[in-house]
Amino acid sequence: MPLTGSFCWMNAVSYFASKFAIPKTSSFMDTITIAIHGGAGTILKEDMTPQLEEAYLAGLTDAVNAGYAVLEEGGNAVNAVKAALVILEDNILFNAGRGSVFTKKGVQEMDAAIMDGNTLEAGAVAGVRNVRNPIELAMEVMRNSNHVFLSGKGANDFAIKQGVKLEADEYFFSQFRYDQWKALRDSDNYSLDHTHQQLEELMRDKKFGTVGAVACDNQGNVAAATSTGGMTNKKYGRIGDSPVIGCGTYANNATCAISCTGHGEMFIRSVAAYDVSCLMEYKGLSLQDAMNIVVNEKLVQLNGEGGMIGVDANGNHVMIFNSAGMYRAAKNNKDLFEVAIYK
Repeated sequence: MPLTGSFCWMNAVSYFASKFAIPKTSSFMDTITIAIHGGAGTILKEDMTPQLEEAYLAGLTDAVNAGYAVLEEGGNAVNAVKAALVILEDNILFNAGRGSVFTKKGVQEMDAAIMDGNTLEAGAVAGVRNVRNPIELAMEVMRNSNHVFLSGKGANDFAIKQGVKLEADEYFFSQFRYDQWKALRDSDNYSLDHTHQQLEELMRDKKFGTVGAVACDNQGNVAAATSTGGMTNKKYGRIGDSPVIGCGTYANNATCAISCTGHGEMFIRSVAAYDVSCLMEYKGLSLQDAMNIVVNEKLVQLNGEGGMIGVDANGNHVMIFNSAGMYRAAKNNKDLFEVAIYK
């Protein structure tokens, strides 16, 4: 007797689903990995005091441990990168969240993005104000908005609707950021670095202020997240590469997860994060080789200074930069634990 009705339809669906579905592994990955960055630039050991170096290393250690703890407990890569960035956004040393620099108008406007390499879902925000953790808002955009990218007042309205934590302007104020802005506010210049009057006595640090994280979980899923306060004295609502999917942030289980830090305009023009993925997908390059070409060849040709971190679905990681230094850390379950600043 032939099959009819809903039973026949269900069998047909099952047949086509099994024939064309993307295969999923049922086994756990051997390697779980997370890597983070806190910005790149002219960061020289001779300019660093022991106290400031210790503070940066401690901040990086706290963040990489927070992200790794999620992976170690069986959590997914998306939650791991978010956890790491929340720690960095709360640390005033880094130009993201609480440590964000001042714009031309004397306020903080923050950008962030997150991407899930398993589903290719992504969420991003730009020009948001008073949001304690912009990466939390980017996650809400990805999960609950039916959109990818929200900006300005609309993004803030969505933050209120979703119950994302806000803070008063005073929370984001730091004297050394303010002094840095005062030196530029009456000019048309902007600053890509963290140089300021108070810390100049401790360290002449020119760095691109962005934080980011990439991770591979025990299912072989990868994710990337990036957050920034942008440029000191930026105007016209300037947005850099950090929240732009494919430029400063990208993740795809088939290739890699990438988070960038550097002169955003050059990373946008070169579509840097996605270019790494393309080199892996279409030319069959390894993560190391693809990132090396983008950072040390393509970006250099554009006078693009900075770096990026990446992982692939096998848990391999790379942290690469063409500047003097990059605040960075990585950890996996194969006894890797690295926290570094200089070349």
